[in-house]
Amino acid sequence: MKPEIVPRHPLTTEEAAALFPGLHPVLARAYAARRLTSPGELEYGLANLAPHDRLKGIREAARLLGDMIRKARRMLVIADFDADGATSCALAVRALRMMGGHVSYRVPNRFAYGYGLTPEIVAAVEDEEPDLIITVDNGISSIEGVRAARVRGIQVLVTDHHLPGAELPDADVIVNPNQPGDGFPSKSMAGVGVIFYVMIALRAHLRGQGWFAERGLPDPNLASLLDLVALGTVADVVRLDYNNRILVAQGLSRIRGDACCAGIRALIRVAGRNQQRLVSADLGFALGPRLNAAGRLEDMSLGVECLLCDDEKQALEKALYLDELNRERRRIEKKMQQEALQCLDHLDFDDVAARGPAGVCLYREDWHQGVIGILASRIKDRLHRPVIAFAPAGGDELKGSARSVTGLNIRDVLEGVATRHPGLMNKFGGHAMAAGLSLP
Repeated sequence: MKPEIVPRHPLTTEEAAALFPGLHPVLARAYAARRLTSPGELEYGLANLAPHDRLKGIREAARLLGDMIRKARRMLVIADFDADGATSCALAVRALRMMGGHVSYRVPNRFAYGYGLTPEIVAAVEDEEPDLIITVDNGISSIEGVRAARVRGIQVLVTDHHLPGAELPDADVIVNPNQPGDGFPSKSMAGVGVIFYVMIALRAHLRGQGWFAERGLPDPNLASLLDLVALGTVADVVRLDYNNRILVAQGLSRIRGDACCAGIRALIRVAGRNQQRLVSADLGFALGPRLNAAGRLEDMSLGVECLLCDDEKQALEKALYLDELNRERRRIEKKMQQEALQCLDHLDFDDVAARGPAGVCLYREDWHQGVIGILASRIKDRLHRPVIAFAPAGGDELKGSARSVTGLNIRDVLEGVATRHPGLMNKFGGHAMAAGLSLP
């Protein structure tokens, strides 16, 4: 594949002014460059969110969860081990407890169980005797894990945002804006946005049944969880379309007004940021990495505990430990990046006309599998080519993390490889721009 530069064609001043009449031409062009198409997209009130009932499966999810709550059944949240997964988990646990649910959580350790709802995780949680497993920010590719749960008589609700494969898991309900037949307008929601919508639907369902009035429970204020939605959305680097901008703007407003959880307040403090002037970049480059460090180096349960903690002193202690982990992550990442660049030193990536490698795969037997995603991203940004970085994962297996460039859907590439070469990969999944895989 010969690299080529594809020119962008921004709107002219006249075209932008037609979209935003009455605005200064510079502002109009700035808004148009950010893919805004009407003045209405400048309104960030919650009333402008896309309605929850447009998500496929959300009514069924609300009925399933409502039935579990009414019958005092045990629910178990299974989360991904990144910042989106941690915020999704904390939001689900907080919201379900607000509504009177009996809920616990488990974040699979990436080094012991790998990604998603695996049969091994199902076996590990069997002694907790859950009646329902709720996946957050994972599950859409967990074919075997869902099957293992159903065999044991455990119901499964999958909430996810990752791109589905040709086969969907045989879950009781799936809520994913990217599943076939879903008409939800925002296809870029993070996992935390999806579970937030599910909780909105559940509250409406229980309210309609008179549940809160019967039990003497206050009507849950789910807006109090928007700080978590904002953090998870920005940290997952999803596209900030109109719906996501509303969620992030509302969450940031609550954080600046000190209407956030103790864990986020503590993370802001250890990151040295100004809470009253916090911006989305702080969520992505200061809070998100500290939360992610838990899943990369140890166990993301540490991050979830920080976000669930209501005691200010304990939350600060947990945030300080996350900060220490993040410093260690930086040290490991710096060393791995230097080693990767040494491996690539003999290749010429600067000559656009040269038929150099269209993509890069990197591996060293001493690399840390929790940091290969960041490494792939850094090298991709440097070379402007798709990159897959690999590290040992125990036994004979390799774990890989892929990062792509605009115009190349890396998940589709991996699916094509799996179709042409069955057995080459143990599993894979992800998005257009980022994916994970394992090799035997």
